[in-house]
Amino acid sequence: MWQGLVLCTLLTAGGSALSRLPILAESGVSPLVMALLLGIVAGNLPLPRRLSRHLSLAGPGLAFATRRLLRGGIVLFGLSLTLQQVVGLGPKVLLLDALVIGAVLVTGYLIGTRWLGLDRETTLLTSAGSAICGAAAVLATESTIRSRPAATSMAVATVVLFGSLAMLVYPLLYPLLGMDEQLFGIYIGATIHEVAQVVAAGEAVGTDALANAVIVKLVRVMLLVPFLLIVGQWWLRRHAASGAEGKTRLVIPWFAFGFMAMVVFNSVVTLPAALHGALVQLGQLALTMAMAALGFETRLEKLKALGIKPFILALILFALLVSGGGLASWLLMG
Repeated sequence: MWQGLVLCTLLTAGGSALSRLPILAESGVSPLVMALLLGIVAGNLPLPRRLSRHLSLAGPGLAFATRRLLRGGIVLFGLSLTLQQVVGLGPKVLLLDALVIGAVLVTGYLIGTRWLGLDRETTLLTSAGSAICGAAAVLATESTIRSRPAATSMAVATVVLFGSLAMLVYPLLYPLLGMDEQLFGIYIGATIHEVAQVVAAGEAVGTDALANAVIVKLVRVMLLVPFLLIVGQWWLRRHAASGAEGKTRLVIPWFAFGFMAMVVFNSVVTLPAALHGALVQLGQLALTMAMAALGFETRLEKLKALGIKPFILALILFALLVSGGGLASWLLMG
């Protein structure tokens, strides 16, 4: 197992170092994304036979990273949110986030499977990443439905592309839409993919926008838990109905309950700042190592086989978030 963990550690260190380069740091590219890209490059390099033999022993460590470390990282991610933050903006925020998530998931699944002809795994992962919280939602969904690494990598790629585009587009939209700064912050938090991307866009607009954007975004993150519970049971029924073997066991995402437990704990217990920060960083490290492992197990020929359709789906969902999310924010919160 140690070979795989050492490999993940090296890719994680490389991804973290690259993400700190000025040009990447300013664009909001996270260590998770860089570790994924490094993993894909490393996993597809032609290697000498001797080195290939050593890497063939990395399987157990890679599996540990994509399962145990991934779930542990999502649990610790709960320390980024408190119930007080959720209550602070009122029940309409919860309704707004639920509406945005539901609309994107349903629309994405129908368009992806019926119009674009994509497989269910790629469609669901792409839709979840757009609807909820970017790469973290993709990884959590992957852990629940146990999808192929290529589908996971493609979904993360779409989140990175259109989330990065959102960081540029939203500050340009601010003076054009006639929203005040606080309302525009709610719009940002309800519709941009990644937490880091929300922070970047909110900072570009103003301090009031940033504060509201982060809270609304973290409420979206919290809704990952009911989504995983629902999708796990739905996935089970779909595979049972189609007669698929090996995936008909009841899927209960226990790590989702761990995530909620951390949210509650973070709401009632005040940890020393150093300890709290260390636990949050540990969760990020676990997620980054999981991303590196997924990247290493992804083969470019499988990504190529998926074609451009996942990006078309992600573009449609991005347009839905920008237009429909803006309208919903104005109607519910304006």
